[in-house]
Amino acid sequence: MKRGVDYIGVGIGAVIINREGKVFLEFRGKKARNEKAKWACPGGGLEFGESMKDSIVREMKEEYGFEIEPLEQMDAIDHIIPKEKQHWIAIGYLCKVKRGTPKILEPEKCEKIGWFTIEEMAKMPLAIPTKHRLMGLRKKYLGKLKKLYLQ
Repeated sequence: MKRGVDYIGVGIGAVIINREGKVFLEFRGKKARNEKAKWACPGGGLEFGESMKDSIVREMKEEYGFEIEPLEQMDAIDHIIPKEKQHWIAIGYLCKVKRGTPKILEPEKCEKIGWFTIEEMAKMPLAIPTKHRLMGLRKKYLGKLKKLYLQ
């Protein structure tokens, strides 16, 4: 049985900000689980017995080789993709870089990475949860991401 397909999956995503107040995004590759060829806040599936914070910290270490610090939990959303016959509950965490520089460690799942302003993100083809996170960032943190990073 496959999570997100045969039953509702739980995905944990990281909205990672840097010192400049930019957001880290991945461009989903050919072997990504869903929403290929879209820019997205990175994340992964929650494993049984794992806390949500531990999950997102582990995923970033495995997929990008750097450490993050979750700052606060964002809202949960329905990530329903009718064309792909998938249903996920997507939970986001606002995070900052703790140590290291991200690099692509799973090139089949992720083709490109980068740091983008909220304004730049608004012009990009974004995955469903990332569109939602962008709206949340605009509403709550527009012009304040640099300050948030320094807290």
